[in-house]
Amino acid sequence: MTTNPTRRTMLRALGSGAVAFRANSAFGATTAKPNIVVIVSDDHGYADVSAYDHPSEVKTPNIDRIAQDGVRFAQGYASAYVCAPTRASLMTGRYSQRFGFYTASDSRAGMPLTETTIADLLKKDGYATGAFGKWHLGLDMAHHPLRRGFDEFYGFLGHGGHDYFNLKPTEQKYDSIWRNEQVIEDTGYLTDNLGREAVAFIRKHEKKPFFLYLAFNAVHFPLQAPEATVKKYDTGNPKRNTLLAMLEHEDRAVGRVLDELKAKGLEKNTLVVFFSDNGGAKNNAANNGALRDFKHSVYEGGIRVPFLIRWPAKLRANMVFQQPVICLDVLPTVAAAAGASLPKDREYHGRNLLPHLTGNASGPVHDWLFWDGGEKKLAARNGRWKLVSNNGKAELFDVESDLGEKTDLSAKHPDVVERMQGALDTWRTGNAPRIRSAGGADEEDDEGGRRSKAERKKRQSERGKR
Repeated sequence: MTTNPTRRTMLRALGSGAVAFRANSAFGATTAKPNIVVIVSDDHGYADVSAYDHPSEVKTPNIDRIAQDGVRFAQGYASAYVCAPTRASLMTGRYSQRFGFYTASDSRAGMPLTETTIADLLKKDGYATGAFGKWHLGLDMAHHPLRRGFDEFYGFLGHGGHDYFNLKPTEQKYDSIWRNEQVIEDTGYLTDNLGREAVAFIRKHEKKPFFLYLAFNAVHFPLQAPEATVKKYDTGNPKRNTLLAMLEHEDRAVGRVLDELKAKGLEKNTLVVFFSDNGGAKNNAANNGALRDFKHSVYEGGIRVPFLIRWPAKLRANMVFQQPVICLDVLPTVAAAAGASLPKDREYHGRNLLPHLTGNASGPVHDWLFWDGGEKKLAARNGRWKLVSNNGKAELFDVESDLGEKTDLSAKHPDVVERMQGALDTWRTGNAPRIRSAGGADEEDDEGGRRSKAERKKRQSERGKR
């Protein structure tokens, strides 16, 4: 018989997943601090990594190296179905809804300055910190990466996407290419450039511990890749061909980073994380395999993502971890590995994965996981059960036996629906109002690609006529 938990019990058990501890107490001390590399892919399809079940045209040998030398998560999740809130949760180890960051356009307001980032923690602990690629957490200097714990930055501030070839300064600056605090003009293919910058950072800081945050905008729209690479693919779908070419360049960039770590003798004591900020995008011809739906959805195709970790000094190779994990877990895991202290004045909703990966902890990493995009698309996960709510319509799935979410079991298990809806409602009571009063994500926030002032004005006029 299933009973409904009290509000106090729910808040204690899941409500906010509070974690306040010295992170190094959760995992044994090491003789040398590990280097940390966190790689985020953008709109990456679940089946577009060959370490997972994949179609024959997908080959990602370098990304696969992370899985071969470490851990592949069978149930890895992003905390949102669009880019920016996932990145906010990654940076803070907290549900971004707790500080009002629900969707892509909330990046226009910027991640609140009251939040402490993973870079803040590691910099305080003596790490060199560098961010390379897509920021999407604020457009002004107050929210610039160099004000959020990073020593170095190469990339663009916003919005969701960026032209891969046009790297000239723009009038609004935020979608220009920046080097540290200056807008620059660059040439080349942006994905390749990010690999170049990441390698240069490793070479510069090889003698001290470093935190490298490599945030690709690939394979996000616009679909652009060098023509010679595109011609290598013949799937019958021109968009798919271009995406595969983009993916090849991203995989090469990952390979350059891994090769440099090996060349410098840093491979063994470097913790590398790879995951996607949300599910694959339909308009990009991404492949999410057996998962239902795509980006912008709380079905598995919108939130379940490729998720890999390796740390040869501590973790066994070729592991497959079956329990659900989420991008919130990256910060506590990294902090534990580095021996960094977590502030005690806030709740951390992520969990340190290291005890689970080394066999020192049993049971699920999370009893509950939640999603809320601020637009009546919500979900909760508890064990094998997943509750999905779209515009108030509840569906229940057993995602362990029904990965494709084909069979709605809500009528068969109304008690489970009631229990999960209660847990979701309780969790939502702890969330903050949106930091922006405007509606959902503007196309420019999410789909990206730079436009001229005249083009933006025209699109705004067209939207006003709808």
